[in-house]
This record gives sequence, C-alpha cells and structure tokens, in this order.
Amino acid sequence: MKPSMQTEKYDLAIIGAGPAGMMAALRAAECGARVVLLEKKHMPGIKLLMTGKERCNITNSETDVRKFAAHYGKNGKFLLNALYHFGVTETLDFFHRNDLKTKVERGGRIFPESDMAKDVHGLFLRLIKKNKITLLTSCNIKKISLKHNTIEKIILDHMEMKAGNYLIATGGRSYPQTGSTGEGYKWAGQMGHTIVKPEPALTPVLVKETWVNELEGLSLKNVLISVYQNNKKQGERFGEALFTGFGMSGPVILDMSKSIGKLLAVGPVDLFIDFKPALDFDMLDKRILRDLEGHKNKSMRNILPELLPQKLIPVILKLTGIGPEKKGHSITKEERKKLRVLLKQFPLTIKSLLGFDKAIITTGGVNLKEIDPKTMRSRIINNLYFAGEVLDLDGPTGGYNLQVCWSTGYLAGESAAEK
Repeated sequence: MKPSMQTEKYDLAIIGAGPAGMMAALRAAECGARVVLLEKKHMPGIKLLMTGKERCNITNSETDVRKFAAHYGKNGKFLLNALYHFGVTETLDFFHRNDLKTKVERGGRIFPESDMAKDVHGLFLRLIKKNKITLLTSCNIKKISLKHNTIEKIILDHMEMKAGNYLIATGGRSYPQTGSTGEGYKWAGQMGHTIVKPEPALTPVLVKETWVNELEGLSLKNVLISVYQNNKKQGERFGEALFTGFGMSGPVILDMSKSIGKLLAVGPVDLFIDFKPALDFDMLDKRILRDLEGHKNKSMRNILPELLPQKLIPVILKLTGIGPEKKGHSITKEERKKLRVLLKQFPLTIKSLLGFDKAIITTGGVNLKEIDPKTMRSRIINNLYFAGEVLDLDGPTGGYNLQVCWSTGYLAGESAAEK
C-alpha cells in the first residue's frame, strides 16, 4: 500500500522566492499570516544578487507616483494603486529601517551605499528568519490542483501544500540560470489566465559589422543614438552606451531594445550614433577645421584624440579611408565631410537582440486585465495572487523593474494575508 503524502497547511503559499516573493512573504507575515515560500533553486533571490552588475539598483529617486508610472508605458496605469500603497518613499523607509544605507547616482538610480547586492539579499534572508517564514528550497512543483475556480493544493515531490491563499511570483524568463524559466506563465495559463507573449527586454543588440569587436569595452557618454527603419527615424535616446564584442549594450541600448525588437519583427533596423550631439554639422565642421589647422604637421591619429576616444580612432579612419599617418594639412574637403558625417551619423546594422539568457527582464506575461490592481488578486481564480516580473509589466533601466517587485509584492502579500 502506497504511504499517504504528508500535508502541510499555511495561510499563504508563495511560489517563487525572488524579490517580489520575498517582499510579499514579509508583508504577509507582518500582517499575521503563516507563510511558506517555495523556491525551486537551492537558495532564494539568486537574480537579486546579479542585479545592477551585482550592485543592486534598488529603485529610482522619482517620488511623483504618476511620473514614475509613466515610465512603464500604457501598462503603467495598472501600477498606480501599488505605487500609492508602497512606492519609492515607503521602499526606502523599509530599507533604511532595516539598516541598509542607500545613495543616489546619475539618473536617480538608487543603490546600497556599500555597492553590494549581497547586502540587500542578506537583509531579506535575515527578515525571513526573524518573521518565522517557512522557506523551502529545491522545490519541484508537480501540480497545482484546482476545484471550482479555487486552488485546493500544490503537489510537490514528497508533500502536499494547502493554503488559504496562493501567490505566484516566479519572475519572467530572463537569466534562466537563476530559476526564471517561465513556469509561472505555464501555471497561470493552465488556470485560465491569458499570457501576453514573453519576449526578452532590456537586452544588448547584435550588429552585422564585424569590426565592432575592435571597439569592445569602449564606453560612450553623452551620445545620441537613433533607430531607423526604411530610412525613417523610429526613436532616439540620449545618454550612455557601450560597445561589446558582438554589438552594443549600456543604458541607452537596453532601454531601446524593446522597441527595436518590435521593429525587427517587421524588417531591417539601423542604428546611428551621434558622438557630438551638442554640435550641429556646421559647428562640428568648424571644430574639425580648427583642429586640422592647429596641427597641420601632425598625423591624423595624433590629431583626433582631442575629438574622439583613442579606441574609436582606427575604426573611424578605416571607415573614412583616411590614412592614419596622413598630415592635417593634407586632408581634403571631401575627407573632412566624410569624417563629419561619421561623427554625427555613425552607422550600425542590427542583426538581432540577444535572447533571454542576456536580457535583464522579460516583457509580456500575465494579462493585467485579469488581475485586480487594488489587491493583485486574480479575477479568474478566487484565492490566487500575482506579483513581480510574471506580470505583463516592464520599465526602463534605473531601478524601475525592482520597484515593480517591491510594490506589487507588498500589496499582494498584504491582500493575501487577510483572512
């Protein structure tokens, strides 16, 4: 005779112990709920350790709720309730109250003062223990059992989990090695939820030009990057970017990657970099002329460092056809024009976006129309809640996506704790 499976009972069972799941667990426990956190990896919050290049960009300093929500596009309206309930101010209060000092950097990005994501991670582990939240790692969920539009239990390998309420906070599909492999979409879909197709977002781009590997590691500041399709400008962004061995990354590229992905589905896409956005063509021409006349007997490779980063010079000279040893006084009007055009419209042809393994977040997910924004509760399953990246909600770089986790996690945990 097969032995009966052990059954555990809780007020709230949370699937996924990432930032949203851990925040939800803490808030629910504070509200008096008996909480279990189920994590499929060997430890919770692995992706949190990787965020912000292991520095953890906690949130953004924009405290105006409506301005903050506008960064998520048309879906930002859904987030208003959660942000008013637990927004940037409350998030910072939470971290400061728990002895994590923070600092504000360029673009309003907020980081731990220590620059270490492990300090944020450690804070959550301490609070999970302090609040007596049951944490089960290396969990394999075999089935979510339903009865009359209500979750009855979760079936694991060696036990059953019953709870009054359930919360899915499994993240998206970005960085699958951290455990975000899309199971949340599968379970939500099986329970009747519509899933907006998940796509990689905030991801680097691959370009066709092979010489780009000569520029690997070159960081660009204060550049203007434009996206074109069929010779029509589709968007532009000013800020920082980075050349990689295969193409481009950095804040400007990551933030434009979602729209680039949509354009690529239709046809070819080109990028143009303006290295000198503060100068128009005429002003730039005068500047180049001044440099050439001031250094008539110098070679071009020794004149251009006043205008360009050293690493960019060989590529620019190669593309203009100007010999690196050619003297300033020998440069023709046509060569000067080529140089001017390249500095203002440096062309790259996009081959593709990198996939989920390099994407910071996922765009797409559980359809927001099927979730109550006031509570994060499913409109389809009576005792089911959602929080974090599993939702069809994504923002730009700069702390906006972790704030989704904190705000929706807090609201969902509080709502699900109500008896």
